[in-house]
Amino acid sequence: MSSDPWGRVDETGTVYVRTADGEKVVGSWQAGSPEEALAYFERKYEGLVVEIGLLEKRVKTTDLSSKDALTAIEHLREQVDAHHAVGDLDALRIRLDKLVELVEKRREERKAQRARQSDEARKAKEALVAEAEELAQSEQWRVAGERLRSLVDTWKGLPRLDRKSDDELWHRFSHARSAFSKRRKQHFAQLDAQREQARQIKERLVAEAESLSDSTDWGPTAARYRELMAEWKAAGRAQREHEDDLWNRFRGAQDVFFGARSAVFAERDAEQAENLKLKEELAGEAEKLLPVTDLKAARAGFRSINERWEAIGHVPRDARPKVEGRMHAVERAIQEAEETEWRRTNPEALARAEGLTGQLQAAVDKLQGQIEQARSQGNTARADKLEKELQGRQALLDQALKGLQEFGG
Repeated sequence: MSSDPWGRVDETGTVYVRTADGEKVVGSWQAGSPEEALAYFERKYEGLVVEIGLLEKRVKTTDLSSKDALTAIEHLREQVDAHHAVGDLDALRIRLDKLVELVEKRREERKAQRARQSDEARKAKEALVAEAEELAQSEQWRVAGERLRSLVDTWKGLPRLDRKSDDELWHRFSHARSAFSKRRKQHFAQLDAQREQARQIKERLVAEAESLSDSTDWGPTAARYRELMAEWKAAGRAQREHEDDLWNRFRGAQDVFFGARSAVFAERDAEQAENLKLKEELAGEAEKLLPVTDLKAARAGFRSINERWEAIGHVPRDARPKVEGRMHAVERAIQEAEETEWRRTNPEALARAEGLTGQLQAAVDKLQGQIEQARSQGNTARADKLEKELQGRQALLDQALKGLQEFGG
C-alpha cells in the first residue's frame, strides 16, 4: 500500500483522496505501481488547479459574461466533486466558491453600471428630444436643420433603452423633426410664391422705368423714379435667377434719364454761375451809392442797376439769398433816406410836432410848479409822486424835440 498527505492506494489498487468529509474513492489502478497511480491522479489535480487559475484570471481581466463564467465554474465543480484527482480538493472548492462570489459581485456591478448607463442614455435622449422640440419652432432654417441632423447622429451613438421608453422618445424626436421639415417646406413654398409675385411687380416697374428713360420733364420724372424705387424696395426680392437681370434693367433706365438730366443741369449750372458773377458786380455797383448824399441821383442810379439786374437770369439757389440780400440792403437804405426827407419837408407833420412839443413843455412847467409847492408845504410823498410823473413827461418832451430838430434839418 502507498500513500501521501492527500491520498493513498490500498492493496487492491483502489485510490483514495482525503477530504474534510473523509476519504473518497478516486478510482482503481491496476496498470502499475501505487506510486504511479498517485502520481497520475495528482497530475489530474494539477490540471484542475491550472484550469481554475485560468478561469480566475479570465473573470478578473476580461469581459467574460456572468453566465459563461458560472457555466465554467459549474463544470469545474463537477470535476472536483467527482473526486477523480488527488490533492486538496476542499481548497479547490473554496476557490470555486470565492470565484462564484466574484462573478456575482461583477454581475451586480455590471447591472448597476448598465442601470447608470441606461439612466444616462435616457437623460441624454430626453435632452435631445427637448432640444429637437424647441428647434421644431425655429425659423433659423439652415442652422436648425443642420443641428437636427447632428442630433440624429448623436442619438444613433447612444445605447438603446427598454423598448417602450426608447420607442416613446424616438416618436417625439421623429415628430419634432417632421414638424420642422413641414414648417420649413411651407416657408419656402410661401417664399417662392412671394418671389414670383415680386418678379411680376418688378417686371412692371422695369417696363415703366424704361418708358420714362427718354423723358425731359425733369422734375416730375425724377419724382416718379423715386416712387418707383420705393415700390421696388417694398416688393421684396424676386428669384435669384431673375433679380439681378431685373435690377440691371431698372437701374440702366434710371441711369439713362439721370445722365441726360445731369448734362442739361450742368449746362444750366454753368449759365447760372455766370449770372451770379454779373449780379455780384451789380450789387457792388449799387453799394457804391451809399451813403446817400444826393437822394435823387441815388434813386436814379439804383433804378438803372435794378433794370439790368432783372434782365439777368437765375443764379444758383444756394447763392441767391446772399446776393439778393446785398441789393435789398441798398434799397432799404435809399427808402430810409426818402422817409427822412419826407418827414423833414412835410408841413403838416411839422405843425403837429410843434404843437405836441408846446403841450409837453407846458405840462412839464406845470408839474415843476406843483412839485415846488408840495415841497414848500412839506408834502414829500406828493412831491415824490409828481417827480416820477415829471420824469415820464420830460422823456416824451425830449423825444418830441429831437423829432422837431429832424424837421429843421
